[in-house]
Amino acid sequence: MVDVPTRPAPDHPCPTFARPRWALLDGAWDFCEGHPNDTPADWAWDRTIEVPFPPESPASGLGLERCDHPRYRRTFTLGSDIEAPGPGERLLLHCEGVDHEARVWVDGQFVGRHEGGYTPFTLDITDALGEGPGHEVVIAATDLARELEQPRGKQDWHDQPHAIWYGRSSGIWRSVWLEVVPATRLASVAWTTLDTFGRLRGDIRIEGWAEDEDLAVEASYACMGQPLATVTTTATAAAVEVHARLGKAAHADTPFLYWSPDLPLLIDIRVRLLRGDEVLDEIASYTGLRHVRVRDGVVELNGVAVFSRLVLEQAYWPETHFTAPSLEALRAEAELIKGLGFNGLRMHQASADPRFLRACDEVGLMVWADVPAAYVYTQRSTDLVARTLTELVARDRNHPCVVAWVPYNESWGVPGVADSPWQQAAVRAGYWLAKALDPSRLAIGNDGWENVAGDLVGVHDYSHDPEVLGRRYGSAEAVAATLTGDRPGGKVLLVDAPVAGTPVVLSEFGGVTLRDGDDSWGYGEVADAEALVERVRALVARVGTASGLVGFCWTQLTDCLQEQNGLAWPDRTPKAPIAELRAAIREE
Repeated sequence: MVDVPTRPAPDHPCPTFARPRWALLDGAWDFCEGHPNDTPADWAWDRTIEVPFPPESPASGLGLERCDHPRYRRTFTLGSDIEAPGPGERLLLHCEGVDHEARVWVDGQFVGRHEGGYTPFTLDITDALGEGPGHEVVIAATDLARELEQPRGKQDWHDQPHAIWYGRSSGIWRSVWLEVVPATRLASVAWTTLDTFGRLRGDIRIEGWAEDEDLAVEASYACMGQPLATVTTTATAAAVEVHARLGKAAHADTPFLYWSPDLPLLIDIRVRLLRGDEVLDEIASYTGLRHVRVRDGVVELNGVAVFSRLVLEQAYWPETHFTAPSLEALRAEAELIKGLGFNGLRMHQASADPRFLRACDEVGLMVWADVPAAYVYTQRSTDLVARTLTELVARDRNHPCVVAWVPYNESWGVPGVADSPWQQAAVRAGYWLAKALDPSRLAIGNDGWENVAGDLVGVHDYSHDPEVLGRRYGSAEAVAATLTGDRPGGKVLLVDAPVAGTPVVLSEFGGVTLRDGDDSWGYGEVADAEALVERVRALVARVGTASGLVGFCWTQLTDCLQEQNGLAWPDRTPKAPIAELRAAIREE
């Protein structure tokens, strides 16, 4: 029987780098509120919280209005909660998201800290473990509600959500889990599609590599259960490149292996670290052969022009805030977007749950990934945005669905970018950092207006007059005139003239409100479901495939608190018959 690589379990928190020995620590934790400069000895554990839901959310069991200094504690038992590490093995603690700063103790010993609420971190806790099978983890978070230097995305800094900002997700807001690993092990993998001829490169790093060890890396590839290739490469350093060509499949009905929204084929990969015939470590991964570029004024996916029909995804739920209520909710979200007729989404001002990206990989959705914004320009805010971008690229680059990075949005965090050479430099640095870390994807320096650098120009325009949209974007000539003439939203669209042939995307528009109220936010109101469909149809017709644009992004998928301009209600029920909305989005 052929040993064929398989995809990791659907619930694995890291779906492109998975081992078999892991355990979630989600569930009930002891909880208290701390204060600046306190220590574990000061904490009185007076409540419990349901992790990973943030303390401000109802699902946490607390529903706090504000929590700047959440503190967490729980125990785990080796041999029960997770297999005890054996000789030559290590125990890792993974935190998928702790906003904004985290300090961690294990059995009373400080083991590390991490700054950045939207990206994961990992700590080796082996040497901190005390005697016996029972052990204690304590996590102290600091997330100042008024702090504007740190990336906070759509988390409000007012007492109550206002305008287009929502409730906060402080402290632990994504899964915490344990993993048993070998001391000499695979540390990371990064898959890159090199061209449209099926060439795939893997950049693999080894933890514990020594020059005198005879190590090799073996990568095996499969598609739809059919083996494709196995490549073995000698490890002459801690960084190893593996190359494979996977251009054809053995299936007559699917002759090409490329990933696209129409045919989201995925490559399942098994990577082994070998010492002779001994398998030191093994991980399950996957990716997709997906090549994206700009050429001759269009965006090409796998060498073919593609028109992007995106929707703005805020990833906010009333009961759980920016934490998904369940694994099933993540899959349902991707299927709803696909069912509405979109071929992609813009993950707006939040980092996607990796399991949601897996769902996008599997159903076929292109993703623009925003970096959550700070709201002032300082040296620290610039550093934190760059650090967040760097860690997001490292986390998400194996997902073929991700096609673009967006370091800045609407000049948030760089409010003087139109005139300040320093803030312009920050945007350029964000663009070039994204390209340096991941040249296989597109990048847009500052989306919306005041564009400084980018493979695309993104424009935000909430006009609800189809004639105005037609005049601004109905042809390539109209788009060119708009970039240097009209000011949608009263903003200059270009700070620097883009490279000739740079495509333009209407990366936010729509925002139609089906119902309104004194505390709601929208860009235009309609009376009923029928009127909503007709408004969507009329606006999309002016910015679709017959226009001078290469894509659009509709605002937005769901209502979010007072921002009531979604195509679906907060419970994800479409506001109009889904078939009618789909036909309008797809111009059918």
